[in-house]
This record gives sequence, structure tokens and C-alpha cells, in this order.
Amino acid sequence: MADDSVLRKQLIELLRGGQAHATLDEAIDGIPFEQAGTRPEGSPHSPWELLVHLRIAQEDILKFSQSADHKSPPWPRGYWPSQTGPANQAEWDGCVRALHEDLAAFEAMIEDPEQDLFRPFPWGEGQTLLREALLIADHNAYHGGQLVLVRRLLRAWE
Repeated sequence: MADDSVLRKQLIELLRGGQAHATLDEAIDGIPFEQAGTRPEGSPHSPWELLVHLRIAQEDILKFSQSADHKSPPWPRGYWPSQTGPANQAEWDGCVRALHEDLAAFEAMIEDPEQDLFRPFPWGEGQTLLREALLIADHNAYHGGQLVLVRRLLRAWE
């Protein structure tokens, strides 16, 4: 593709979400800290568990896309926190910040015309930057929807 700028722009929009559902920020913002570690009846996860899972998975995809030296966490244990809730507000805020920073770093890769969206990484099993962008968007949308559902169950969604 001689000029893939339209595709890159659409990938960024997809990564940011919100075109057909709540954005990840909308799903996260407004979760009362005192409910961050609560698993509502019928849910296997608390808001904290979902947030940490999103952060770990997104960071893993980012690091994989950047380097053959990256080692993924053990599946599935390494992708979920050991605690149902954060120790304090600073831990929650740090997790949200890391999620934003990693997404911004991945978006910078997508925006860089020197990064070939279609070339398989020399490591891995045929993954491309395009495939990893779609994976992040899909994963974040899926678990973002779970966050909205958990918030509804906690009566913390307007």
C-alpha cells in the first residue's frame, strides 16, 4: 500500500474506541475507589482485576511488538493480579496511567510511517503490527465492556 495513512488513522481511532460503545476511559472513570476490589454477584472479576488484566495484556502486546527479547508472562496466571483490589488510590492511579502510557507508545508505533504494518515481525509466528493493533483494540473493547457490566452490577454506572 503506497499510502497507508488512512489505515493508520483508522487504527488509532479503533484503539481509542468509543465508536460503537463506551471508551475504555469512560468505562474506568468514575469507578468509586471503595468498590474497585468488589466482585459483584455473578461476576468473576472486580474492576481492579479487569483493569490490571487490561494493563498487563496491553503491555505484553506492546513489548512483544517492540522486541524479540520480550518474554510474556506465564499464561494465564501472569495476566491477572493476585489481589481483588488495589492497596491504595496511588496503585489504582498508577495502573490507569501505565495503561494510557502503553497505549500512547503503541499508537506512536502505528503513526510512524517507518513501521511497516504488514511485515511479519522477525520473531513470533507471523504476527504483524497491524495484527497486534487489532488484538489490542479487540481485547480492550471486550474487557472494557466487562468493566461497564461490573459497574452496572455495582450500581456505579450512570
